[in-house]
Amino acid sequence: MPQFAPNAARRLIGKIFVGCGWKLSGELPDVPRAVLIAAPHSSWWDGVWGLGVKIAIGADISFMAKRELFFWPLGWFLRKLGGIPIERSTTRGIVEQMSERLRDSHQLWIGIAPEGTRKQVSKWKTGFWHIARAADVPIVLAYFHYPERTIGFGPLFHTTDDMEADLGRLREFYSQWRGKNRGIS
Repeated sequence: MPQFAPNAARRLIGKIFVGCGWKLSGELPDVPRAVLIAAPHSSWWDGVWGLGVKIAIGADISFMAKRELFFWPLGWFLRKLGGIPIERSTTRGIVEQMSERLRDSHQLWIGIAPEGTRKQVSKWKTGFWHIARAADVPIVLAYFHYPERTIGFGPLFHTTDDMEADLGRLREFYSQWRGKNRGIS
């Protein structure tokens, strides 16, 4: 997994932050390139806790987020932490850009919320699947489970030729976890 250069201050801040009662569950796989999906995404707090965990464990994970979050001075901070602003009104080229970035990198993880929003959706966006498939990288499963204040990691997932079956298996895995405001329907 890509790691930040060791920095005691950064890790201490992250550990204090996560020490607000959150615990980690599962293990992150040691693969150099991957798409990480995190769900359920039902609150802006997910990003706050997710960044806290990322800092605490020293993981250098880039993440896609809506362009609107990248205003000054927050934008500078988010970019420094690996944020990639995405224009949501047009999705043209994002899959190609991200899969090419993954293919061309020796080490890169890209984090994505498959729901694409904090609102409840009946259908996930499929860009993460297409990116992983096109780049020939696995998907790392991360989840939020607010009732137990846990951020966890599931098994490594490899895409198949059947996107609908893959999405069904992924949604089944995530059905047991509850976000701040809802679970996966």
